[in-house]
Amino acid sequence: MPVSTLSPCVLTTNWMKVINKRLFFPLGLALLLALPSTRELTLTALSDAFFQVSVFVAATLLLYYLLIKRYPLLELGQFSQRYPKFEVLFAAFLGALPGCGGAIIVVTQFTRGQVSFGAVVAVLSATMGDAAFLLLAASPFDALLVLAISLVAGTLMGTLVNKIHANIEFHHKKPDPDVLQGKPASPLLMATKQIWIWALPLLLLVALVLAFNIEPATLFQGADTMVLYGGSFLAVASMLVWALTKNEGNYQSIACEDCPPEPESATLKAIQDTHFITVWVVAAFITFELVSTLAGLDLAVWFNQYALWTPLIAALIGLIPGCGPQIVVTGLYLQGGLPFSALLANAISNDGDALFPAIALSPKAAFIATVYTLIPALVLGYGWYFINQWT
Repeated sequence: MPVSTLSPCVLTTNWMKVINKRLFFPLGLALLLALPSTRELTLTALSDAFFQVSVFVAATLLLYYLLIKRYPLLELGQFSQRYPKFEVLFAAFLGALPGCGGAIIVVTQFTRGQVSFGAVVAVLSATMGDAAFLLLAASPFDALLVLAISLVAGTLMGTLVNKIHANIEFHHKKPDPDVLQGKPASPLLMATKQIWIWALPLLLLVALVLAFNIEPATLFQGADTMVLYGGSFLAVASMLVWALTKNEGNYQSIACEDCPPEPESATLKAIQDTHFITVWVVAAFITFELVSTLAGLDLAVWFNQYALWTPLIAALIGLIPGCGPQIVVTGLYLQGGLPFSALLANAISNDGDALFPAIALSPKAAFIATVYTLIPALVLGYGWYFINQWT
């Protein structure tokens, strides 16, 4: 069909398929950096996000992925058959592991008929997704407290659901092998991986100096400027790599428990996850700074005034599939913009990336399961809120 005969809607759809929508975020950052009124604010947010979060996340992820390759998780299907009474507890434990890998394992095993529906509810209630890495890096005590509460909540909710839905059956779709296989890593991602590996020790040293509230300028002249511009540059570079390497890697490496990724792919997965988390953390930091500085609104004060609604709002945000919005919530908490009750409600209600394969393979089960996760999220979120009000 000649181009002239195509309708405007068809032309718009074709152009949207060509345009990489991930690039809109780096372009928005470029605009903020170009404007004198927002340049310093944006540079500070970029540098803080990179050295306060991204570096620690990269180190944590690399250690985590290499450890689980050395000590692979137990095969869930066989474990459920051998120890059915502990199936829900084990599923909740897999969900409480940082990241979405454990939750994806349980969800994919459910779609194959290997585990119960209660195990799915348990793992989705217990998982915090990639936001757990952010919280572990910035506030380990809070992270361990949230994960422990989520583990107990997931176990109890999953056990209750199994009693309610003892004989329920869901029809599952067959997974698309093309979706699971993914694409090989590009030269850009491979080069980025090498840079991270060689630069991480130095970056970690700088991040630790800042974490101990040591001013860089006290070490040598010009160090503060190097940290500001260096951190900003590396944050933007990470986001550009994320935008330009869309849909790369091997999804099967985290969705298939019988074929765990090799150390090489584990390292690439850690780098990709770091870039992804960097994008959303930068979004949270800049949003916080823009609202607080330009709009003259103190988010911490505002949420204190309307604290009664924050657990509900955070829990509803948790229903959104994926880890991005949940990382924003965690970032706002770390910035002092949200109370712990809201963080707890979001952590329990959010299902991370595990909800995507659930929606694709068993949409009815996915919908019912994510509604069930909202119940303990609201109970515990508001429970924590009212306990703090009374004490």
